[in-house]
Amino acid sequence: MPPFNTENMTITDARHLPIVKAYAQKIGLVETIDKMVDSQMELSPGMAVFAMVLDTLSGRTPLYRLTEFFEEKDTELLLGCDIEPERFCDYNLGRSMDQIFETGTQKIFSQISRNALMVFAVDPRRLHFDTTSVSVYGDFDQAGPPFDITYGYSKDKRPDLKQFLVSMLCVDRNIPILGTTTDGNASDKTLNNELLTNISKYMAKHKLQPGAYVYVADSAFVTENNLQETESPRTWFLSRLPATYKECSRIIHEAVSADEWVDIGQIAEERDHPKRPVAYYRAYDGTVDLYGKTYRAIVVHSSAHDKRRHKRIDRMLKQDRKQIEADCKKVAGTVYYCRADAQAAADKLIRQSNNRYHDIQVDVQEVPKYGRGRPALGKPRKVSRYEYRFTARVLESPDKVDPLREEAGCFVLLTNLLDQQEDWPAEELLLLYKSQIGIEKNFSFLKDPAIVNSIFLKKARRIEVLGLVLLISLLIWRLMERSMRKYVESNDCNLPGWVRRKTRKPTSFMMTTKFTSVMVITIGKQRQLAKPLKPFQLEYLKALGVTADAFTVP
Repeated sequence: MPPFNTENMTITDARHLPIVKAYAQKIGLVETIDKMVDSQMELSPGMAVFAMVLDTLSGRTPLYRLTEFFEEKDTELLLGCDIEPERFCDYNLGRSMDQIFETGTQKIFSQISRNALMVFAVDPRRLHFDTTSVSVYGDFDQAGPPFDITYGYSKDKRPDLKQFLVSMLCVDRNIPILGTTTDGNASDKTLNNELLTNISKYMAKHKLQPGAYVYVADSAFVTENNLQETESPRTWFLSRLPATYKECSRIIHEAVSADEWVDIGQIAEERDHPKRPVAYYRAYDGTVDLYGKTYRAIVVHSSAHDKRRHKRIDRMLKQDRKQIEADCKKVAGTVYYCRADAQAAADKLIRQSNNRYHDIQVDVQEVPKYGRGRPALGKPRKVSRYEYRFTARVLESPDKVDPLREEAGCFVLLTNLLDQQEDWPAEELLLLYKSQIGIEKNFSFLKDPAIVNSIFLKKARRIEVLGLVLLISLLIWRLMERSMRKYVESNDCNLPGWVRRKTRKPTSFMMTTKFTSVMVITIGKQRQLAKPLKPFQLEYLKALGVTADAFTVP
């Protein structure tokens, strides 16, 4: 047998990266950036961003070692053209980032996200907004532009570190369409107002009617200025009424007292677990008055009560019981010489406890007192007088405590969707608000140490461009996940999940683990897979809408 010629043969690790490339092509990533950013560099800005996106979604390699990353990759297959790895040096990447900043990161991402909405037919009518803080190490003495890295309220629980904020607007639960970096001490309330102002201008410009979208935000949204911003032009919103408002406790008390709940049931897709039962929901529809305006308020009761609020109730009840027992001990130690006096003292003690959360059961006892000396044989002891004492039992009052605990399991959703109970029932609004968790998961992606560890960039403008790269990576990540779940839903099928189990909720990370063994053999310009794709890999490709040629055709 003649020796096998391996002189021109290379074997590269492809994994899931050709799928990322296919999605980047679908949203026109490289072409859009190159068209918007004027550059004469040999490494185009679009290609620089695309390379950083591939590295970000590759797994566990630091983003600042891009040259080393592509030394072991088939650049022609992944990038579409044969580029020397040396082109991805820090100098070229830094210059590209500066040019992208001059063009405008928000402008670029808005166009790319618009491409994604059109290609993947994403529903843009449900907007979710939130912010998170990103802590940094080092001095970062320089102030902006474009933003100040400084101390502020740390959502990472690291008040000792400087930070900047990342704000994000998502549609269709977790598809990002807008993302910005801003000052580390910026307020969520102010950011909400600025975004609403821009949305209002957009609505006026394009003559959008009320109902074109619903703006969903957390409780920081509820301020007088933000509520006024939703009035003209009419913007539908959904938020959570903070407990600091008196109207919040009033409407909750009204709901518990009326006891006219509408059963919603379980909305989570997870199964019941003995240690973590699935929450059961009920709702009560009412109204509240804030800043001279009437809003719809939906009181939601969850069987998964807020543990912190119940611990606070337990502490209050313990203190209340301790105080009542001390009062009882003080009064019960008194000797009374007639039953009427003892009963009057007991009644007074009961009246004093009426405003508390415990009831007192009193038992007046008659205690005989005998004279001195031993009685005659066969005769009873002679009673000289009677004294009266009473014993008291302190019991928790169900009539007072049960409503208190029921109120502790409630929260209030606030919206200006008045008189629209048919189009927007309580269940629909609860599901919409609960989908806010999608944006929280996006923040977990952006702050995952495996994706971005410490921020080594010293210029705020380059940190902003890094934020653009991460947002584009997140956009592609969520689009892949959305495609798989749409496929499962439309075909009523399952995909291979963890440990040989089927799943109806595939994730992008789950998908990447299915392609870890994919290797590509290249001889000259010819490419083939080291091993044929397995059936479950082909099934994932079908769900993603990507052909197997993506692994062999540049």
